[in-house]
Amino acid sequence: MLDGHIDEIGLIVQYIDDDGFVYPAPIGGWDPQVLVGQRIRFLGRGGDVLGVVGKKPIHLMKTTDREGATKMTDIWVDIGAASRAEAEGRLSVGDPGVIDSKTIDFPNNRIVSRSIDDRIGAFVVLEALRRYAAKPGAAKVVAVATTQEEIGYRGGGAGVCATCIGPQMAIVVDVTFAIDHPGVEKKEYGEAAIDGGPVLTRGSVISPVVFNLLRKTAEERKIPFSLHAAGRETSTDADAIHIAREGVATGIVAVPNRYMHSPNELVSIQDLDHAAELIAEACRAVTAKTDFTAR
Repeated sequence: MLDGHIDEIGLIVQYIDDDGFVYPAPIGGWDPQVLVGQRIRFLGRGGDVLGVVGKKPIHLMKTTDREGATKMTDIWVDIGAASRAEAEGRLSVGDPGVIDSKTIDFPNNRIVSRSIDDRIGAFVVLEALRRYAAKPGAAKVVAVATTQEEIGYRGGGAGVCATCIGPQMAIVVDVTFAIDHPGVEKKEYGEAAIDGGPVLTRGSVISPVVFNLLRKTAEERKIPFSLHAAGRETSTDADAIHIAREGVATGIVAVPNRYMHSPNELVSIQDLDHAAELIAEACRAVTAKTDFTAR
C-alpha cells in the first residue's frame, strides 16, 4: 500500500461577532505569523466565501505589541459583512477554510504552492503506481489518498485504508523539512536538501525490512537519498499504519520541503521524480518469498 495524505492545514469558523467579523480556530499546526494579511477561502453553505485576515495596523500598536509575536486570538477574518446576520447568511460556526493561493513555477525545476504537504505525496504515490503498472512485478500494489493526518496521528484515513486493504507492506510518502536554508542546524535536524533526493526514515516504527529494501534499491539504481532518524513517533501516517490489523511492515519516503505549513511551500520536481522511481523499483523488488519479519 502506497499512502499520501491529501488533507491540508486550514481554519475553522469559531465565532462571528455582531459586526460580522469572523474569528477562526486552527485546523492543524499553524504559525499565526504566517496567517497575518492572508486571503482565506471558506467553504460556506452556499459555496466559497472569501475573506482577508485582519490584525491591528502597526500604526495603532503599542511598542510592546509590535515586539511580541502574533497569537491566534489577535486575528480575525473580514468577509465584507456589515452585520452578524449578513455574515451568518454566508458562513456558520464549523465551516472550514484554507489559504487562497495558487501554484507557481520557480526556476531550477521547482514549484511553490500551499498544500504541498501533502498533496505532493499523493501525486508521488500515484506516479509510482503508474510507473509500476507499466512494468509490473509480482506484488499487488494499491495507492491511497488519505485524510486527517494534519489533525493528529490517531489513524484517520490511513488507519482505515490499512485495515480494509490489509497490506503486508506500506510505504508512506510525506514531506520533510529541507535543512538547506538560513537559520536551521543540521546537527539538530539532520540532513535533507532540495534536489538532494528523497529522505528515508530509519528507527522507531519503521520496518527494518522495508527500510533496507528502499536503501538497497536507491543504491542499486543510483538514486540520491539522505537519511532521517526517528527515535519515537514519525508524525506521519506511518504511526497509524504500522499497527493496523496484525501489523504492517512500513517505511517512509519523504520529499524535502522548504517553508512547511505556509502558503508558499517549495519542492523540487527532480526530487518528486526520484521518489516515484524509487518506490516503483522497490515494489518490483518484492516477491512471494519476501520475508517482512526482521530476523
